[in-house]
Amino acid sequence: MAKRVTVMIDDDLDKKIRMLQAKKIRDTEKSVSFSAVINDCLRKAL
Repeated sequence: MAKRVTVMIDDDLDKKIRMLQAKKIRDTEKSVSFSAVINDCLRKAL
């Protein structure tokens, strides 16, 4: 179950996450949420 959490993200990280999101959308031709990209990044990092 997902949990709503509020965090502050620096502008440079926001831009990088948005770029990853755009790449995933282009590659899969499906909708990819900002939250899904953040979750993927966190799973890989942790």
